[in-house]
Formats: sequence, C-alpha cells, structure tokens
Amino acid sequence: MEIKRKVLSDEEIQKCRASFQLVDRDQSGTIDVSELAQVLKEMGQRPSEDELFVMISSIDEDRSGGISFGEFLKAVENQKFFNGLDRAPRGEDESELVDAFVALGGNSDKSGSVRAGRLQGIIQLFELTVDATNVLKDADEDSSGCIEYPEFKAFLLEQNLSVSEMFS
Repeated sequence: MEIKRKVLSDEEIQKCRASFQLVDRDQSGTIDVSELAQVLKEMGQRPSEDELFVMISSIDEDRSGGISFGEFLKAVENQKFFNGLDRAPRGEDESELVDAFVALGGNSDKSGSVRAGRLQGIIQLFELTVDATNVLKDADEDSSGCIEYPEFKAFLLEQNLSVSEMFS
C-alpha cells in the first residue's frame, strides 16, 4: 500500500481551484492551449506553439489536450514538493531521490522512467534553474530518451548535486 503525502492544505487546494477557474475561462473543466496562451500573454510571456504544447503535454496525463483540475493540482503539488526540497539538508536520504523520481514520472519501486520530454517540459513550465539540455544529455546514458532511476541517481551523484540543489 502506498501512502500519499499531503502536500497542499485544504486552503491551498481552494486557492488552486479559484486560480484554475480563472484560467478556465469557458468553464469547460479543462485549461486548453488557447486559455493557457492568453494567461501567459497577460503575464508578459510569449511562448511559441511548441512551448505551449510542451507545457500542456507535460501535465496532461490522460492526453485529452487540456489540463483537468486534478492534473493542475498534481502539477502544483509537484512544484510545492520541489520547492520544499530546497529546505532539505545536504546528503538527503534516498527516499527524497525516489520521491523526486516519482514526481517526474517514475515509480516508487524505482522502476519505470522519466521521459526526456516530460522532464524538459516540467523544467520549462516551472522555470527551474537547471539546463534541461545538459540534464538530458548527461543523465540519459543509454540514449533511450528516458531516464531510469539508476541514471537519475548516478547523474545527481556524479554532479555532486542534492535534489534540493537541482531544483533551486
């Protein structure tokens, strides 16, 4: 049995719901590319169509072409989780590495992998301070287009990075 960590308080979830509803201008229950583009434009951003696609697809787990509230909430939880790692001590235990791997798309038993495109999309979407191209090139040792847990862990150790440094 997997225990789900509670990352967001009830108040934070309600704020997420209000924010989601502001972006979901047609009240369809999903944020589509045009709604995301409009909000980003209002924020002074000018993403290309390709960048918008990467942003949506990195969160759109059911491949519907839009972001549901559940997917939006999961993305916010992941962002809060990564920000929380900034406060983790250097030399974190392996559970934090596994949590980061799972947040990026791997499995808690260290199986599965993080698709390179998903990692790049998350890095871009949340404006993380990591060079996505270098992470992908350096971490994907077998050039599979995916980063398996051993590659993920080896990359962090080789770079002498903690999870908190990678996402700070």
